[in-house]
Amino acid sequence: MPESVIAVVGAGAVGGLLAALLDRAGIDVVAVARPATAQAIAAEGLTIHSRHFGDGVARVRVSTTVPDGANVILATKAFALADVADDLSAARPAEVISLLNGIEHLARLRADVPGSRVAGASVAVEATRLSPTVIEHRSPFLRLTVPGHAADSAVAAAWRSAGLDVTVGGSDEDVLWAKLRFLAPLALLTAYWRLPVGAAIEKDPALTSALLAEIADIASRDGVATEAPQLARALATLPPAMRSSLQNDLEAGLESELDAIGGALGRRGRAAGVTATTVEHLVAELAAR
Repeated sequence: MPESVIAVVGAGAVGGLLAALLDRAGIDVVAVARPATAQAIAAEGLTIHSRHFGDGVARVRVSTTVPDGANVILATKAFALADVADDLSAARPAEVISLLNGIEHLARLRADVPGSRVAGASVAVEATRLSPTVIEHRSPFLRLTVPGHAADSAVAAAWRSAGLDVTVGGSDEDVLWAKLRFLAPLALLTAYWRLPVGAAIEKDPALTSALLAEIADIASRDGVATEAPQLARALATLPPAMRSSLQNDLEAGLESELDAIGGALGRRGRAAGVTATTVEHLVAELAAR
């Protein structure tokens, strides 16, 4: 079978950045976006500001639908999966490598694209879309992780060809939990305190410790052994000024991934019999804002 185009579904901060970097490396890539965004990208290209990768404008091909048989990078927000489900299903993609946050989306995605290879990958990055065609990559890193069964996927190969940092994890659940257990405290604390991560972690040490303990307990009972000090050490390595996308979305009054991150934690906690008082409190407070 001839190689298929790489289709990046969701040309937001992360998806647009990945599409631009793949295009810069000479890889056949198309950004799949909503009509207004697609029109803007077609006219202006994607401008990337990045100390890590350098500044530049990528003239990425763009479409409003997923090409038939494409190798898909799914980079929408978690809540937008329903919006792209029909298009994905109609395209019969060869593979779908999902970068959605959370741990509850894979079953839905597999049902939407029967017969396609589906994998739950993760990305660690801080990037912000300043406009439909301008993306600022703020973190000094962009790290991608794929589960073992997708190590030889066309998408993983394209990322490696573009010189991106790609590692291989265990199962889909291992990869998704490895991110969620780290993303959840980052997102919930920065959003709750409306502070960058360095200050948010230190604002109330007792609350931070309780949150990390609950997340570690939930992850461990869900099959991914985790300890609170492990999470604390990981958070301590982040740039202190780093913000979360959940924080940015809530402050801007936009639809957010609060349910996919905090809500999912609460549901997994209740199913496992974990008393996740701190998680539930933070989610409730943020949902009420």
